Amino acid sequence: MESLKIIIGKIKDGSIREMINEFKWMMSYAKNYKKEIIFYIFLGMFSTVMTLASSVASKELIDVVTGHNVSKAPLMAIIMVSMALFSLFFSSIMSRITMKINIRIQNDIQADIFDKIIGVNWIDLSKYPSGDILNRFGSDVGTVANSAIGWVPDLIVCIFNFIATLAVVLYYDPTMMVLTLVNAPIMLLSSKLLMSKMRDYTKKVKEMNSEVMDFQTETFSNVDSIKSFDLTGLFSKRLRGFQNRYKDVNLEYNWFSIKTNIILSLIGMVVEYSFFVWAVYRLWTGHITYGEMTLFMTQSGRMSSAFSSLVSIIPSTVNSTISAARLMELIGLPKEQRTEDDGENLKDLVSEGFSVKLKDVDFSYVKEKQVIKSSSFEANRNEIVALVGPSGQGKTTLIRMFLGLLIPNSGDAVLCDKDGKEVTLNASTRKYFSYVPQGNTIFSGTIAENLRMVKEDATDEEIIEALEVACAYEFIKDLPEGINTKVGARGLGFSEGQAQRISIARAVLRDAPILLLDEATSALDVVTERRVLNNIIKQKPNKTCIVTTHRPSVLNLCQRVYRVEKTKVSQLSEAEFAEFASNF
Repeated sequence: MESLKIIIGKIKDGSIREMINEFKWMMSYAKNYKKEIIFYIFLGMFSTVMTLASSVASKELIDVVTGHNVSKAPLMAIIMVSMALFSLFFSSIMSRITMKINIRIQNDIQADIFDKIIGVNWIDLSKYPSGDILNRFGSDVGTVANSAIGWVPDLIVCIFNFIATLAVVLYYDPTMMVLTLVNAPIMLLSSKLLMSKMRDYTKKVKEMNSEVMDFQTETFSNVDSIKSFDLTGLFSKRLRGFQNRYKDVNLEYNWFSIKTNIILSLIGMVVEYSFFVWAVYRLWTGHITYGEMTLFMTQSGRMSSAFSSLVSIIPSTVNSTISAARLMELIGLPKEQRTEDDGENLKDLVSEGFSVKLKDVDFSYVKEKQVIKSSSFEANRNEIVALVGPSGQGKTTLIRMFLGLLIPNSGDAVLCDKDGKEVTLNASTRKYFSYVPQGNTIFSGTIAENLRMVKEDATDEEIIEALEVACAYEFIKDLPEGINTKVGARGLGFSEGQAQRISIARAVLRDAPILLLDEATSALDVVTERRVLNNIIKQKPNKTCIVTTHRPSVLNLCQRVYRVEKTKVSQLSEAEFAEFASNF
């Protein structure tokens, strides 16, 4: 009833269409699993028939014990033993099959939603905390998967269960059927109490879970910084704050559930005792046997359970639309811009190299704050070009623009071949870039596995060559397992400088015509830094190298230097460069 009120409310405020779209989107996944849905329906109906048959057999056995239908005793005993053995075997096999199907379906839906989320425009996706995304991807995907596949079978099986149970009761005593049906509207009305706030509480709990998961993800990703600043006490306090809020939401819901469950239980007891008194009266007057009385009592409970399950499908479906809406919000974000044809047209020109150009570009993350304004930039093949300037002025923004993660609000960001043909920078041109970002970007696994991420078929010789270019093999060769040495998450076990060199080696192995180094040599000493950059230049011709740096040792290797400051990107003259370098 409360769920119907929600739906009526949505009709009044004009949002019912949103709920219908959420449900349609959720159920669109069911189309791919028609065979599994039919299997679930068959399984549910078969289970209902088996349960009813067991109840009838139990009734017959009780009648045998109480002196009725003695001739059926051997048959009933055989049926009971056979059904018990069959039920044991059947439930074990079906449990295994059902688990396999459930895992496959959930994995398929999760993989599909993962692909859609990962293809969302970076700037829009970055507005969501990582913990919130993880919670939606985990909890909400599971809810959608279970509802998409289970909703139709549950509805059909519940209806079948209700009707079949009613038919059994009707067969033995129509008056008992009438009394059984009285239970239905009573349960319908009383269940309103439990369902009234279910949607609101579910939404609150999901939002709270997202906040907690985001806090945990951020904390454990920066545990070294937390320890370094001696902030463990502060973060412990914050965790307990989240826990208290989580406790308050859940205890409030729990107390509400306790009160409504007491009311429902009292109502159920009244109905049950009324049914029991009537059954005793029918037995006393000789209209039914002891076995039939037991059967009626059992089926009364089944009727209540079947009707409650049928009613609960409505609020559970309403609640599942919350998860669907949360996922639709993510996958409905704008997709990355791709022009695959242009990207493929450049494929044969990789060996000749490319230029990267920005022409009168404007960009802002929010309208009120301009990051880059009326700026131009150029880096050609066989060049090392530097981006310098104070932190937070837009250097990393430019790197993201080169990679097609950001699109200029105005102006052009293009990739040019040697003949001057231009292609707009977007997600499809990203394949022509090798990128070494700031910080530690090493993943757990072996050194070789970290490098093969960018080239799956790379041989050990190619990996060693890339490591030598990055001056990393000089310390890796001395490790007991060499390139097959295990690395912890975020490069655990290696110094920051060693992790940087492994990251550079990974970019070298990718062998893209354009190399982006975002403060990628900041943890190296000057001698090693110059060796690495010289090795990259000498490795293959026609490379374009763009670096962001604060170190004059790098600037001396550059053909041009651009300063990024106060929203402007401007090329430094020789005099300006000399002055800038002297002020480092």
